[in-house]
Amino acid sequence: MKLPKLTLRQLHIFVAIAEQGSTTAASTVIALSQSAVSAALNELERLMDTQLFDRVGKRLVLNESGRLLLQHARPLLDLAEQLETALDDDNKVLHSVRLGSTTTIGNYVLPKLLQRLAANVAITPLWNTEVRILNTADICQQVAQFELDIGLIEGPCLDPMLQVHPWRSDEMVVVLAPTHALATQLQHPETVDVTQLQAATWLLREQGSGTRVIADQMLLPVLGQYANALELSSSEAIKRCAILGLGLACLSRWVVEEELLTGRLMVLEHVFPVTTRMCSWICHQNKHLNQTLLNVLHSLDCVKST
Repeated sequence: MKLPKLTLRQLHIFVAIAEQGSTTAASTVIALSQSAVSAALNELERLMDTQLFDRVGKRLVLNESGRLLLQHARPLLDLAEQLETALDDDNKVLHSVRLGSTTTIGNYVLPKLLQRLAANVAITPLWNTEVRILNTADICQQVAQFELDIGLIEGPCLDPMLQVHPWRSDEMVVVLAPTHALATQLQHPETVDVTQLQAATWLLREQGSGTRVIADQMLLPVLGQYANALELSSSEAIKRCAILGLGLACLSRWVVEEELLTGRLMVLEHVFPVTTRMCSWICHQNKHLNQTLLNVLHSLDCVKST
């Protein structure tokens, strides 16, 4: 069977149209005239012998054939870019890595790992790393679309196109300030009356966040419900409110590690079940892990040295 004579240029234009929703918008992004973009799309559809978009007013919406092509086009373009880089002079190439990280990892774990990566000039002499701090769902979506090379996530990832690798375990702890009204009683958990905890103010992440999901799983079997709750969309804000004695909080040990060492917060132990979550690193199943990416993954403790 004779294969269609597709070109990387056609695939690049096709992906731009799919992402922008029109030939006009795509022409701006890839610096071509609108007529050239339209002509390239028409030629591609002729070669494929199928229509790739449904025309909805002025917008172009991917149909089933278009979605199938997009699924294969992105990894092909990504590999072509990596091949071009690999064939360049190694001493002159500035390797680019696009890394996604969820909030807790990005704020409290990743900086130390990036410090190690920056110091490891022997294996990565020239590199340029872009880090995006997002929620798990956004990271999974961007890795699936080859907008990110790898992702570090706290929550589950169910996208069948992505490989999910266990990375490191994170413990959830209930904390409060030593100045909190319940601090004295809670130093002896065997004497704690659950009604004290039920009546307390709980500092919580918003509904839908990964931290809130696991906090509910840990707390509600004991509390039944939150009689008094203050929801904040930032773990850092929750921690600062807890330090001021505004309530009890259920947070990652990574978030409160420094405050526990300095005594500004204390852990309530033995009342709630020990709860951990497995954080993961993800990549697209068709992603080629070149030596630069492998070096970065090694510095992040994701893979062994090669």
